[in-house]
Amino acid sequence: MLKVEGLTKTYRSAGNALTVLRDVSFDLPAGSTVAVVGPSGSGKTTLLGLCAGLDRPTHGSVTVAGESIGGMDEDARALVRNAHVGFVFQNFQLIPTLTALENVLVPVELAGDATREDEARALLARVGLGERCDHYPVQLSGGEQQRVALARAFINRPKILFCDEPTGNLDGETAAAMVDLVFGLNREHGTTLVLVTHDLELARRCQRIIRLKGGAVASDEATTVE
Repeated sequence: MLKVEGLTKTYRSAGNALTVLRDVSFDLPAGSTVAVVGPSGSGKTTLLGLCAGLDRPTHGSVTVAGESIGGMDEDARALVRNAHVGFVFQNFQLIPTLTALENVLVPVELAGDATREDEARALLARVGLGERCDHYPVQLSGGEQQRVALARAFINRPKILFCDEPTGNLDGETAAAMVDLVFGLNREHGTTLVLVTHDLELARRCQRIIRLKGGAVASDEATTVE
């Protein structure tokens, strides 16, 4: 489902080069779960963005659902993302002028499909927000906004879901509920799950943990998750 080979990302500024990701390689089968951990600045979010097609690598390749996206332009990568990828950001990235329901529908409307309102309502109900469809982000708590973002990520029935610190802005109880939802949806839909997290307890719920240090893979180990 995801194949990463020799992935390197270097940023250039004022004539200086900063390499934040160095020769990272791994592959994930469909339906699997992996956590990417490591200290701040180790390249976790950069790796996630490259795998999701939000950016292009300096060197190396990324293949998502059989499509090599590393060399694609932004428009082509956007088509692949819309077809195969869901993404949950730490800061939610909801559109403040749209209701919860309208936010969930954004990806399918961008794809030219205006017939999925019932499915969007069902997803919001699945994440416990069936009664909040017409509320705007400002009327929702942080946990509720994160659940809207999760419903939005699943509206296109993604083959792979990327989550960047999905519990980072949530209190303990809300974070636990969010994690249960993510793994529940993963099991129900067979969605491959890639989590970036500082939370080792959360990481251990995944089948595999990839640890980054200095932009490189320091370890890549299976967990004892059943």
